[in-house]
Amino acid sequence: MTAAVRCPPRERIIDAARDLFRKHGIKGIGVDAIAEAASSNKMTLYRHFGSKDDLVFVCLQEAASEAEAFWEGIKAANPGDPRAQLSDWVRRAGEFVTVEHCNCELLDAAAQLMESDHPARQFIEDLRGLYRERLVELCRAAGAADAELLVDALTLLVEGARTNWRSAGPGGAATRFVKVADMIVDDFMR
Repeated sequence: MTAAVRCPPRERIIDAARDLFRKHGIKGIGVDAIAEAASSNKMTLYRHFGSKDDLVFVCLQEAASEAEAFWEGIKAANPGDPRAQLSDWVRRAGEFVTVEHCNCELLDAAAQLMESDHPARQFIEDLRGLYRERLVELCRAAGAADAELLVDALTLLVEGARTNWRSAGPGGAATRFVKVADMIVDDFMR
């Protein structure tokens, strides 16, 4: 028996779903494929998750937990130093946008779940707002002249770099994300 099969069914289903959603999109994968990838079956999937939408929501909650760890790691590595925390955020974001699977599960889900009544839609919007406010507060604490505009610039840069990496790969502009982001941050400092 493999380690994956020894893992509880609920965890296997979540892991398989997250992997398949990253590779094929939420709309591009069905519960049959998720159950098969999890070495499970549809009945078990539906016992743990009432619907595919419920599974999507739980997967996004898992992604949010990982994002929280990202933020905590920045604070722990640079205690009491907002400028160093912002520099670390830029560096970590640069690492993230230049990996093979630089998918942000929240952004990808937001692009795919256009229905305003989808159970995960409000969660995504609320979480994105929280992350934006957290970054605004960090930029403000670091001394940015216009923290909200800086966050808008960094957001556009991150999302553009993700797209560029997907289309141009290691030869594209995304490889210079950190350098460009540092220039933008420096320009906003008082």
